[in-house]
Formats: sequence, structure tokens, C-alpha cells
Amino acid sequence: MTKILVIDKVHDSIFKMFDEAGIEYSYQPDIKADEVPNAIPPFDGLILRSKMKVGVDLLELAPKLKFIARAGAGVDEIDEDYLERRQITLLNAPEGNMDAVGEHTVAMLLCLMNYLHIGNYEVRQKLWQREENRGHELSTRTVGIIGYGHMGQAFAKRLIGFGCKVLAYDNGKTNYGDEYAQEASLEEIQAQADVLSFHIPLNDHNKHLVSKDYLGGFKKPIYLLNLARGEVIPFSTIEWGLDNNKIIAAGLDVLENEKLHTLTDEQNRIFQKLINDDRVIFTPHVGGWSFESYEKISTVLGRKIINLLQL
Repeated sequence: MTKILVIDKVHDSIFKMFDEAGIEYSYQPDIKADEVPNAIPPFDGLILRSKMKVGVDLLELAPKLKFIARAGAGVDEIDEDYLERRQITLLNAPEGNMDAVGEHTVAMLLCLMNYLHIGNYEVRQKLWQREENRGHELSTRTVGIIGYGHMGQAFAKRLIGFGCKVLAYDNGKTNYGDEYAQEASLEEIQAQADVLSFHIPLNDHNKHLVSKDYLGGFKKPIYLLNLARGEVIPFSTIEWGLDNNKIIAAGLDVLENEKLHTLTDEQNRIFQKLINDDRVIFTPHVGGWSFESYEKISTVLGRKIINLLQL
């Protein structure tokens, strides 16, 4: 019988699926990262969210492991090369949180374009400044989406009702244009975009992808949105873009370093500058983390595990 170790909190819908399929599991959401190596040897599967990195040191202690399932979309904390050598299957569940990401991206963009965060604060201070908070209409803009997988498409789908032009670029695909977005080259997006939204995984190619030269290639100042991974856009690039009028405003759900108590001196200098800039809004990496996605991620992952085991 397949035995699965679950080391993070997940919605109980997945356990109902396992019970019906006769899958044995050990649910240990409170287990500490340094306790996992001693716990993992007898298990055939591992389910986690973000408790720890999964590298060679841990995997070599799991001789029976057949699959790892990430309760979320990104798998950059897992050593995929080693899994491939061991023929260990890697599963994730982007279908479960793509709707949350799509909606969160729209929310951040509308907030920035209509100064909602500023207007809300000012009214609370008894400031009634209508002209200063006059917004912009999305219908007149061109939105560029970098990365057109589940997340990018979910964002594009929600833009349809606004009537804006949507261009998508994905260097890992061809013929991916659809009713929501027009396939485009990076150069076409740089020439036309008013809004730039990132929905790409973190890998060696994409780490620090957005440089000063990258932003400098855009013909117009842009609204910048990052709901991918913070390391895609370094703090220094965001600072440069704002200082040089390449970025009109930025919505950041992710940061280059999200452990804010470990910021380097330079990162902290820029972070302090950004948090005092009304052109920047932050959320704490919750773009895909809604009440609904919590359940959907578990359901999607449970279905994939059962299909993998052909139960």
C-alpha cells in the first residue's frame, strides 16, 4: 500500500479522496523541517507547501520515494534534476490557484491605476482631493503578459471585459495565442505595453531576468506587476525603474527577499525607499492564496496523485 507523508497544512478534501482510494497517509503539519529527514524513509510520497527546500540531502534518505507533490504552483524549492535521475515524479497544482492569481493581479492593477490606496488613506485623514486622485481607464491600454501558462492565462481571461489589448510572450511555447491574448514577441511587448505583468517560474534563466537594460527596452513607462517570484525582478531594478520614469507604479506580491528580517544593507535601503513611495503597493505573497484556492489546490493534487497511482 502507498504511504504518503504530508508535512504542511492542506485542506482536508485531499484526505477524503485518499480514504476513498485506500491510500495510507501520515498528516504531520506541525513537523519541523529538521525532523523531516528522520521521518521520510518509509514513505512512497511526500506532500508539502513551503516548509522546506527539498534537495539531495533529504532525497537520499528516502529510498522508497516515488513522487513529490507541491500544494501550489511553484516548484523552484525542489531539486528537479535529482528527481529526474531517480525517476521520482514531481506534481504541482497551478490549476488550483490560477483563479486567485488572475483576480489578485487585476485588483493590484486597478488599485494602482485609480489610486485607491492613496484615496482611501487621504479620506481617512479628512482630505477630499478629487482632482489629485483622478484615475486612468484600463480600456485604453495595452497589457503585456510575460509567461502564458495557467496564471498568465487566468489574468488575461479576466481582462476581456475591460476591452484592453492583451499581448502575451512565453519563450517556452509556440502557437499559444487564444481568445484572451495575442501571441507576441518580447520586442512587440516592449514597443506597445502600458502594463507589464509577470507569471513565470523561477529558474536559472529567469532569476534576475528583469534588469535595467530589460526595462530600458520599453518605449513607454509601464505599470509593473509581479505575482511570479521576487527573484525575477531585483530590488535594484525596481528602484531604477521608478527613479528613471520607466515604471509608473508597481504592484508587488513577491519580493527578491521575502524574509524581511534578513535583508542585506542594500536591500533594506531600497525596501525602506519603496515602502515610503505611494507608487508601490505590496501584498505578502498571497496572490494565489484565497480561501477557495486552499481547497481547490488539495482537490487538484489529490486527483493527480490518484491518477499517478492508477487507483
